Amino acid sequence: MNELFAFPNLVNEKAARTVAAVVALMSVLALASGWLWLLYPLALGFLARVAAGPTLSPLGRFAIWFARRRLGRPRYVSGPPKRFAQGIGAACTLTGAVALAAGSQAVPVAVLVLMTTFATLGSVFGFCAGCAAFAGLMRLGVVPQRVCVECARGARP
Repeated sequence: MNELFAFPNLVNEKAARTVAAVVALMSVLALASGWLWLLYPLALGFLARVAAGPTLSPLGRFAIWFARRRLGRPRYVSGPPKRFAQGIGAACTLTGAVALAAGSQAVPVAVLVLMTTFATLGSVFGFCAGCAAFAGLMRLGVVPQRVCVECARGARP
């Protein structure tokens, strides 16, 4: 059971960028079509990836398969910052999903704009805002160095 809910210590950056690309595309689709209900599968996907990495996430599993088959050799990065970033995505999309269920339109649209922006930065440019926040929290001592030894050594999250 522990393996089921284990987040990988190392993550293939190419697979992570593939996940970000699909999140960006789904967010753009939701905004362009008015299908704000797409926040629900987005939120569930983020929750699944926070809980168990790609194990319970169909998108995560697809991204690993796609990266392995189409994007060449993996490029591994530290897992804890990526999990933190998935947690931020989960918090945002859950907020949007709850607001949508409560009848709001503005909050879900704002969340989808955020998802589009940050997922595009991650997929196209390789900039993970959640990872940058994680690194900042480590520098401030809020996140202990033992959480990510590679990060503490200066490896790129």
